[in-house]
Amino acid sequence: MERDSTEGGAEELLLEDKVSKLRAGSLPKHELAEAMEVEQEGLVEHQPLEQDDLNFEKWKPKPKPKRTLHEKIDDLKTYLWNAETKEFMGRSGKSWSLILLFYSALYIFLAAMFAGGMCCLMWSISPYAPTYNDRVMPPGMTMFPHVDVAHGFDIAFNASDRSSWRKYAKALEAHLKPYDDGVQDRRNINCEGNTYFKQEDLEESAERKACQFKRSWLGECSGLKDKDFGYSKGKPCILVKMNRILGYLPGQGTPVNVTCGVKKGSTEGLGEVQFFPENIFNLRYYPYYGKLRHVNYSSPLVAVRFPSVQYDTQLHVQCKLNGKGIINDSPTDRFLGSVSFTLEVGA
Repeated sequence: MERDSTEGGAEELLLEDKVSKLRAGSLPKHELAEAMEVEQEGLVEHQPLEQDDLNFEKWKPKPKPKRTLHEKIDDLKTYLWNAETKEFMGRSGKSWSLILLFYSALYIFLAAMFAGGMCCLMWSISPYAPTYNDRVMPPGMTMFPHVDVAHGFDIAFNASDRSSWRKYAKALEAHLKPYDDGVQDRRNINCEGNTYFKQEDLEESAERKACQFKRSWLGECSGLKDKDFGYSKGKPCILVKMNRILGYLPGQGTPVNVTCGVKKGSTEGLGEVQFFPENIFNLRYYPYYGKLRHVNYSSPLVAVRFPSVQYDTQLHVQCKLNGKGIINDSPTDRFLGSVSFTLEVGA
């Protein structure tokens, strides 16, 4: 304890000595600055607090005076255009010019970069065939008519009620218009045989010829003899076709055929099933070369007629593609190689 008090007294004596020398003006410059700092700290430490310093109310922020609507409008006008400084929205004409110049150059550069990227992309791919098609799945299958896609492929009507089946007949008529015999005679060529119609020897951009598929070949389901497609007689027709795949050769040299049957329940309710012109997809309609080259291509159709379906019975019908390389039992894609629908015919 005595040692601490002794050391403290020595420090005080040393400081007092420096202060006296400071006042006499005999200290070096570096010691002079140190002594002035010490003297200032001493003055601060020993300066008593005034009563006014303890009044914390004066340190609180004063409330801003409320401005009138007229003042606010004047401030807005001044912000939009300051006549004294010649500024528009807080910026001079030079400042706005620099901003517009910067953003114009930025967006022109971005647009040029995007356009250059698109040009390189379009230059590297062919408009006639995909660059990579090694993961193309086997063809899917679709049917007509389908007038209510939200509820699936459901066909339900009463033969005696025209309003219940008219929509199906209209959908079939609209789909078969491009297959009219006169249209096919003008656009396509008459082909024979059952072999692939390959046209690989032509230039890539050359238009390919397409074989005719005439509506009259669909017999009872052509809509030429019976405008109602059998619906007024309780003997409905549907159309099925394979989806188009560029360059695909179905069946690996053997025609792909179509079969239809009851998917769930008894098979007796469906009765006989008729196919027009036959239950195969002829090979002469393949391969398909795409819309740009196969301009007038008409997908081959198979018409399916149900002449002896049991009345007032809901049937779950499935039509399948059968052939080499065809998949028709996929658990994840119900349109891969097959199509399912419900059929209910009333008197």
